[in-house]
Amino acid sequence: MTRRPIGYYVHHHGAGHAARASAIADHADGRITLIGTNIAGRTGVHPYLDLPDDRLAPGFDGRDGTTERPAALHYAPLDHEGIRHRVAAITHWIAENRPALMIVDVSCEIAMLARLASVATVCVRLGGRRDDVPHLEAFRAATALIAPFAEALDDPATPDWVRRKTFYAPGLVQRSNAATVDPASVLVVGGRGGAAIESAVWARAARATPDRTWRVIGDCAPLPDAPPNIEVLGWVDDAAARVAGAGIVVGSAGDGVVGAVLAARRPFVCLPEDRPFDEQRSKARQLAATDAALVCEDARTADWPSLLALVEQRDPAAQAALDDPDGAARLAAHVLALADGEHG
Repeated sequence: MTRRPIGYYVHHHGAGHAARASAIADHADGRITLIGTNIAGRTGVHPYLDLPDDRLAPGFDGRDGTTERPAALHYAPLDHEGIRHRVAAITHWIAENRPALMIVDVSCEIAMLARLASVATVCVRLGGRRDDVPHLEAFRAATALIAPFAEALDDPATPDWVRRKTFYAPGLVQRSNAATVDPASVLVVGGRGGAAIESAVWARAARATPDRTWRVIGDCAPLPDAPPNIEVLGWVDDAAARVAGAGIVVGSAGDGVVGAVLAARRPFVCLPEDRPFDEQRSKARQLAATDAALVCEDARTADWPSLLALVEQRDPAAQAALDDPDGAARLAAHVLALADGEHG
């Protein structure tokens, strides 16, 4: 029997969407085509469809500038040439390839477009309170939902019918088993989807803890007057290994950072960022409730010597309960079974 292809829409904001897509595609026998903006050359061996940009301007804030919009849509600017061409490209790919499924990570508009094009959808569901009309309607229209985190990290306000439709899949991260842990090191991790790290904050933290070595990776400004025990590395290719080798990790509550920390079982100081739908603050509250992290609301005023000493006492078993080393393979098997009509 011919196995039909699967489309995977990859949102451009942040690095987590692409990382999840690749992790799943690696276990899907070549059946997944990655679809997104500026993904050419970034998909490895996996086939892809590169889309025109749908943004109004570089660095825009996600608002479409329209005063009237259908209740089921978040983003629908008028008279946008890029959107016309991306919609045409997606529907042409659907017509030519007859996919069994479209995984959407994430976009309520693309989920509805695929459903209108007569394709079953599987929506990736991020954290926080996503009880607005666009999200709920995309969830209702979907054949299934995916949450890239453990059920214990879901927002308590998530409706029961959404939970029942959700396949929880923690562990969709790159792993490193070779790192030797440096107990005196602190790794600050900044992601691509959030605010740049304020370098002066970490310089002060390093000065307050001269017995520890601080390293900062990700989006961080240079440190012109840095103390000798801190190093700004910027973007690195071995982030998973650096997380695994850190004595303590400090970072946001984004799925990528949280997943990497849980996979490595490292003591974690979580600094939730303000994001739409209360995404990171909701995740941080659940991490604290499960004893998997110590949450710090303001890095600028934190008592870092006490905070680091306290987080070192956390039991890594709490993190192990929120991780699945076989998460990517398990999710890929679930998706392939859905595509082949072996579920429900």
